[in-house]
Amino acid sequence: MGKKKKKRKQKQDNTNSIFAILVAALSNSNNNYSEFIIKKCLNRLRLSLLSQSQPTLPIPILSLLPVLLNSKCSGGIAGLSAEIVGAASLLSLETNEQIAADAEVVRGLVSLLRNSEKRVLVAAANAVLDLSTTSVGRQKLLESSALEALLSSTLVSLCAGENGNEASLCIACEEDEFLVLLLDAAIVLINSCDIEQLLRIPRKLYESLFVFLKELWIKVRDQLLSGNIMRSNREKHFCSSKITVNSLAESIFRLSLNADQLTTISKGRIERSIFSLNEGSFENFIVNYWEVSPFLVRRSTDSLIEGNDIFTSFVQGLSSQESVCSFLSCIFQHHISCLPIASDELDILSFLNDMRHKLGCPLVYEQDIRVLKTDKISKKEVHFFPRISDSFDVKDPYLIYANDISKCEEAYKEGYTIALRGMEFRFECLANIADGLASLFGQPSVGANMYLTPPNSQGLASHYDDHCVFVCQLFGTKQWKIFAQPSVQLPRLYNPCDIVNGVEAESSMAECRQFLLREGDILYIPRGFSHEACTEDDGRTGLAEFSLHLTLGVEVERPFEWEGFAHVALCCWNQAQKIHHHASIESFSGILNLMSVNLLHLLIGLFGHSDPTFRKACLVGAVSRPSDTKDWFYLNQKTIFNELIGKISADSNFLELLSSMEVAIRENIDPFQQMRWLQLLDWNRETLEGHDRNLPFTEAEIMFPLYAEHKDIAETAFMQVKSKFCSEVSFEDVIERYKMLLGKYKETRKQYMNGMLSLHCN
Repeated sequence: MGKKKKKRKQKQDNTNSIFAILVAALSNSNNNYSEFIIKKCLNRLRLSLLSQSQPTLPIPILSLLPVLLNSKCSGGIAGLSAEIVGAASLLSLETNEQIAADAEVVRGLVSLLRNSEKRVLVAAANAVLDLSTTSVGRQKLLESSALEALLSSTLVSLCAGENGNEASLCIACEEDEFLVLLLDAAIVLINSCDIEQLLRIPRKLYESLFVFLKELWIKVRDQLLSGNIMRSNREKHFCSSKITVNSLAESIFRLSLNADQLTTISKGRIERSIFSLNEGSFENFIVNYWEVSPFLVRRSTDSLIEGNDIFTSFVQGLSSQESVCSFLSCIFQHHISCLPIASDELDILSFLNDMRHKLGCPLVYEQDIRVLKTDKISKKEVHFFPRISDSFDVKDPYLIYANDISKCEEAYKEGYTIALRGMEFRFECLANIADGLASLFGQPSVGANMYLTPPNSQGLASHYDDHCVFVCQLFGTKQWKIFAQPSVQLPRLYNPCDIVNGVEAESSMAECRQFLLREGDILYIPRGFSHEACTEDDGRTGLAEFSLHLTLGVEVERPFEWEGFAHVALCCWNQAQKIHHHASIESFSGILNLMSVNLLHLLIGLFGHSDPTFRKACLVGAVSRPSDTKDWFYLNQKTIFNELIGKISADSNFLELLSSMEVAIRENIDPFQQMRWLQLLDWNRETLEGHDRNLPFTEAEIMFPLYAEHKDIAETAFMQVKSKFCSEVSFEDVIERYKMLLGKYKETRKQYMNGMLSLHCN
């Protein structure tokens, strides 16, 4: 025990000695001898930190670091000081955070990134990387403009090696590892930025770095997809970086979040291209066909090559390919996986945090691409590549590399359809179309899938979709069968209902309509309608043709159905009541009112399950508040809203609602789980007596027993609240709040699209 104390005392004495000598030397730093002494002390301290014989960075030494880092005597002192910062940052989490908390030390370190001496720059870049090993260190560096300082350094002499792998990139440098260090540090900090920090990057630096990273990414991506991965860099003079393929992809994704990559397509042009040139054709579609019945638009072949058609640029690009082989090569050679983003995700950085280790990987079978055909006898789908569901380890999906292109060509010759998802994230022209169509229907997003089917073949088996689709025939012909809808209930996105069974299914399959699509034609299929398609003889030439078609899927999420609009309307009305009535929810009357609103939300939810009108898409987001009250679209939406309010008003089954709430509480089920998105309405965050009344389901479990104990009084209060809501709610008062919610969803989808386009477009 005495030996340990003696050792600890000896280390303390050494530290005190170094501190005293440094102070003395710094006070007389204008001569060479003092400089020599300072360097000797710093070297001794650095070695003790590297050997970890010094467990922490003593506070007295930490207090001297700002002076040492800003030393004007020579670069040697500043460089050694940066090395000490780096070594100390790796001692422990506590020491790292201790250094990061000292703003003067961090600023001094960042200032060295602009030093003209190479040794100092290398030491500073290494220290930044060491300090960046903790989230606190990264944030403090960002706050001190470390990213801007790194980006100001020259990066142009870096070039990508001929090979890369998924663990690291080998980057060739003309001189040494200095520029690699700068790039390592820059990418670490970029991937730590939030949206506001990204916006603060100086425009010129942002643009030059984005261009450089894109050029690097193109080389790395193409080498990755080719499967040509270098296992060692010993034969060539490469400097290995710490940058992973995923982290490089993430940096590019982040830098593109605020980019304005999409070209706005006018509402009129979208209408003309999809619904023909006839005046009133879109109105006719909405009133008579939308979510009700299939709809075919016949267009001439010439329409696809006319300059004003929205598909022109995409079709012309595909027309330049001489064969199916070159077409497949064109489609696959630069494509990576478009990782799935949750339909209710409204934080793009949360998505990145979850997916950062997968970003930039090759196409994933079944997630991005399917190669399949329907067996003519069994009518079941057969897949060419191993499926995720067939794999013993779902964490190890089948990835599509360049050598799989030839396999896809062989599969095509054997009658397999090549189906590629997420086309709106891979081609800018399709992204513009998807964005325009989403705006036309007032929805957050539209998906685009592409299907290449050989002659005399069927790809997907008979199925129905949980979203409405527009089938756009680009090349060849295809015969479609659409079966009678077996139920008026519409399936929901990612939550389809069981609408086909038994005798009802056989009846619906027996009744079908057939459509032969030729180049330029567009077929609308509502969600819930079973359908299948094949490339058979078109009846004109006696020969079957191949087919290439694009499906544009209008993805209607629950908040943007009429049920969602009714929930928003109730929130708006209830918020207005709070302005005039500040009764405490601790009082019995307050509980009666709040629980009545909860039950009213529950009633709307039950209507959404049972009433087909409540489940239909709300198109209010596509409508600006009109100056002309005769606007048919506006009047159509207002009429539907009034009809729904009438149904809510007419319902009087209070006891059923009370029973549903009671069962949910007893079984610990949240009956309002599907309404959590209402929190996104962003009311002003006022509370009453510690209770947040902005949420419709606040503390329902606590208040319910007292509410249920007085059923007669509670029923009277509920009927009064419902009657008051139905008589006072205004369609016009809800529109802006609803559009604000839609805007939040659209913003996240746009950021995702920007990120994916930046990783696909050359």
